Amino acid sequence: MNATHLELTQVGIDFPTANGPFNALTDVNLKINKGEFISLIGHSGCGKSTVLNIVAGLYQASYGGVLLDNLEVNEPGPERAVVFQNHSLLPWLSVYKNVELAVKQSPNKRSKIEVKEWVEHNLDLVQMTHAKDKLPSEISGGMKQRVGIARALSMQPKVLLMDEPFGALDALTRSHLQDSVMEIHAALGNTVIMITHDVDEAVLLSDRIVMMTNGPSATIGEILDVDLERPRNRIALADNPSYNKYRHQVLQFLYEKQRKIEPVFSQQKTNETPHSNKKGANSANNAA
Repeated sequence: MNATHLELTQVGIDFPTANGPFNALTDVNLKINKGEFISLIGHSGCGKSTVLNIVAGLYQASYGGVLLDNLEVNEPGPERAVVFQNHSLLPWLSVYKNVELAVKQSPNKRSKIEVKEWVEHNLDLVQMTHAKDKLPSEISGGMKQRVGIARALSMQPKVLLMDEPFGALDALTRSHLQDSVMEIHAALGNTVIMITHDVDEAVLLSDRIVMMTNGPSATIGEILDVDLERPRNRIALADNPSYNKYRHQVLQFLYEKQRKIEPVFSQQKTNETPHSNKKGANSANNAA
């Protein structure tokens, strides 16, 4: 992993508002090597998804730019596949047909037999061959996300972009999918950029953790190299001093260096019960 093939240089973006431009990101500089697994982490509103969308070509940077293999990124392309938190499967198509649709839209021309073999290969990567004829409504949330990953991988992307892919899953399903992603990454050697709010997930999966500062005008605060041998075993790492050191460094950044205090008073007002006495309600209104 020593060849830079994705580079963000002085990337910034403004969004128009009624009160003038809102600067969401500023001076984001990052070089990513081929085959690296990068996690983006930070508090809500720090621009993680904005960075991902710029790399995906869904947003156009207002300043700076992105190069992939020395070519400018300014629109979506099959060399960058996105896995969202919501699997986004088409509900009227079977598991097989959802992946097949992506394969047929890729620039690689394949015969019917080659398409079938490639679809089944990618379903096998995520252990979903047994459910290939089922509709999305007939499988679990974790299985749907596996299909979403298979669909993305079937496009043979140079960069796999994952926006909190396990965020909506229960803890056990999340762990199984994390293990699957590590196995797939080891087998394919693809470059992965993943957004997460989970510190343990970031340390377990990543080669580097990119920690974002709070917005507005968010940028990269620190980058942590995770020097843990692969393959990684979550049980063995639980007592690993290096693992816990990395975990502490990320927590320290998030909750000391970039501590974010959310306003709670408005939430307290929202949670006011219908039986609150008038005096209490008036006091709250006056305080607001």
